[in-house]
Amino acid sequence: MSKIKRVVAREVLDSRGNPTLEVNVITDNAVAKSFVPSGASTGSHEALELRDGDKARYGGKGVLKAINNVNTVISRKLTGMDCQSQRKIDELMIELDGTENKSKLGANAIVGVSMAACKAGAFHKNMRLFEYIKEISGSKKFSLPIPQLNIMNGGKHAGIDNDIQEHMIIPVKFKTFSEALRAGTEVYHELGRLLKKKFGSQGILLGDEGGYVPKIDNVDGRLELIDRAINNTGYKNKIFMALDCAASEFFYSDYYKIKGKEYSPGQLIDFYKKLIKSYKIISIEDGMAEDHWNGWKQLNKELGSKIQIVGDDLLVTNVDRISQATEDKACNALLLKVNQIGTVTEAIEAANLAFKNKWNVVVSHRSGETEDSFIADLVVGLNSNQSKFGAPARSERTAKYNRLLSIEEQLGKKAGFAEF
Repeated sequence: MSKIKRVVAREVLDSRGNPTLEVNVITDNAVAKSFVPSGASTGSHEALELRDGDKARYGGKGVLKAINNVNTVISRKLTGMDCQSQRKIDELMIELDGTENKSKLGANAIVGVSMAACKAGAFHKNMRLFEYIKEISGSKKFSLPIPQLNIMNGGKHAGIDNDIQEHMIIPVKFKTFSEALRAGTEVYHELGRLLKKKFGSQGILLGDEGGYVPKIDNVDGRLELIDRAINNTGYKNKIFMALDCAASEFFYSDYYKIKGKEYSPGQLIDFYKKLIKSYKIISIEDGMAEDHWNGWKQLNKELGSKIQIVGDDLLVTNVDRISQATEDKACNALLLKVNQIGTVTEAIEAANLAFKNKWNVVVSHRSGETEDSFIADLVVGLNSNQSKFGAPARSERTAKYNRLLSIEEQLGKKAGFAEF
């Protein structure tokens, strides 16, 4: 009854209006569906997202090749397999692809099948998805995550060159996820009020992840407004700040450049130190470029005992790069993106390696998202202590938050809230 009858994919649209895959894993009793997200600021070491390149369709961004790979190669091989055999399914697809970065079949094809198979496995085991993920990952307990909410954008997400990319808030000092989300949402709306008063309706335009994209061309100006919004809502010393710098976007061989000013790695760290002191920043993601290992080691050495140093483009949810980062002491937290590595099994392995080294794990969305809430179940099932799903706006983001609220209600007293 839990054997896969076939796997079917079709071309649909993501939150940016770009083509992506919907994948259905079909058994006798179920049709399990997944939608594949897509990044904008992507690391060069990520598994490859296969696009058609045909400029006559969607400007070359079509995914018909990846869909054909699902409907033919992958479907034929998975037919007859038990959908509850997550590792075997994922390993078979990796073997079928045969490349280091999943470029033959496409990581977008593979990850869509992997997530849908995981949902089918949960259904046939009569388990909620987060319970099933807990079981296959070996996690010991459940907890609801501390949310990182991206509420203001610069950098590539706002169409600005050589700039810090994401400005986030982290509601830390709360007893439940729902309280933390409510507080973060109140700050988001207060920030919108301040921006509209200062810039008019242009000030509250939204970026891809729901964060505001006002015409403020410096990080201090943005952080000052966020700080005011936190204080105005009464959450001083309860809600803190975080940055996703996306430093690869402003790295030039041996120096960094922010808004026309050049920084050596040491000077960039000093720049971060000033921001941390002024604005109560407790987490910095991608503070150095993706292959600037010496810069990462220096950053973690000087700031890692004080704040969270998160690797995204550096690590790309890849166990080999995580292993190198733990050996080099390059950071102390992993940003986990399933589509970055390509299968649920590999994402679980990456998380478990990070946990083993006493790192924090932040389960993350992508800038091009869908209505699929898989990662909300993933963050709970892994017992990861943080989520990064964007602003509390736009339905592809709120779908994840609403799913977490539902899980919190389902778990009741069993639903602990993570500590930072």
